[in-house]
Amino acid sequence: MVKAIVGANWGDEGKGKITDMLGQESDIIVRFQGGSNAGHTIINNYGKFALHLLPSGVFYDHTTSIIGNGVALNIPYLFNEIKSIVEKGVPTPKILVSDRAQILMPYHILFDQYEEERLGGKSFGSTKSGIAPFYSDKYAKIGFQVSELFDEVTLKDKISRVCEQKNVILEHLYHKPKINEEELFNLLLEYKQMVEPYVCDTSAFLNDAIKAGKNILLEGQLGSLKDPDFGIYPMVTSSSTLAAYGAIGAGIPPYEIKNIITVVKAYSSAVGAGEFVSEIFGEEADELRRRGGDGGEYGATTGRPRRMGWFDAVASRYGCRIQGATEVALTVLDVLGYLDELSICIGYEIDGKVTRDFPTTVQLAKAKPVYTKLPGWKQEIRGIKNYEELPENCRKYIEFIEKELEVPVTLVSNGPGRDEIIRR
Repeated sequence: MVKAIVGANWGDEGKGKITDMLGQESDIIVRFQGGSNAGHTIINNYGKFALHLLPSGVFYDHTTSIIGNGVALNIPYLFNEIKSIVEKGVPTPKILVSDRAQILMPYHILFDQYEEERLGGKSFGSTKSGIAPFYSDKYAKIGFQVSELFDEVTLKDKISRVCEQKNVILEHLYHKPKINEEELFNLLLEYKQMVEPYVCDTSAFLNDAIKAGKNILLEGQLGSLKDPDFGIYPMVTSSSTLAAYGAIGAGIPPYEIKNIITVVKAYSSAVGAGEFVSEIFGEEADELRRRGGDGGEYGATTGRPRRMGWFDAVASRYGCRIQGATEVALTVLDVLGYLDELSICIGYEIDGKVTRDFPTTVQLAKAKPVYTKLPGWKQEIRGIKNYEELPENCRKYIEFIEKELEVPVTLVSNGPGRDEIIRR
């Protein structure tokens, strides 16, 4: 049985916690896209962790964690991440890396920084992790696949061809030092040593596991609105954040994905630039940011303060639809207990017309939020285990959201801990 767990919004919906929880019932957990540019925060018996490349299931003895072919593989980062969790007392995880995954090169990170510098005020708000240059190279067919590390003659030849192009750009566009081919070759040989113990044909491994009836969890990074096709382009990431891409990024048949758990946040937050219709500012935003998440709403990777907003039913319904959500996990509901009333954005006004449909970015820039208000519940809901025990106004808020999303809300998270969850 294959399940996917993905985000409906701008990322930061609390997927890490839900993945960690569902990891208990999984045999294999797969990261299928993205790189170390976004993080998952996880709190468990070993402590608090911000994972970036590793799937959230690495804390269990019984799971195998897979870095799929769709991932931007930063090899030293992966190596250090494994080391850092083992140093904190976590048993050494079982990890497999796809031989078809592509390698995030040191120059990808530099190009990311140089380009953001060059763009100045018009930059994309990148995390400068090398993601856009990496995927650009992958699709321009000048990327390096893990399998290529194992043939030194071909590798050397390819390095010289790639450096020829990169060095022209470094010299004439960015006015920065050129890449030294010899140094790069030696570095890639070090990468090979680091990654060699984990490399295998993960697609074949997963297809055998499906035949054997194993439980497989596909773990997405970021959310629907950061997808390059369906998100707030161009302020998006460079790989598809949708469950459908899980089949490609893991190398399994699309019809095997039976269940798509889409994580939706009980209010809105976003890191980086881009259109954000239900955004709030000033003291109201500061208060929500301070109380939000676990220890405040700050990016797991960059530490940047997240932009805050009220629940956006238009964006979230769209986010669930393009994910193909079969069920919804609603997170950080406990945070809202301080409010007298809650605003929900139920429509966008664009050029004087109100729509319930999520538009393209050009239209989105003109959209003004249309709000409805619901009464708050004014109490702490952490520790509650049964849905019926939640305050009436809290249940009304959940049920209103469920009706707007048109997908059943099956999980309600009411605290950061792994067990602070209500199953409906």
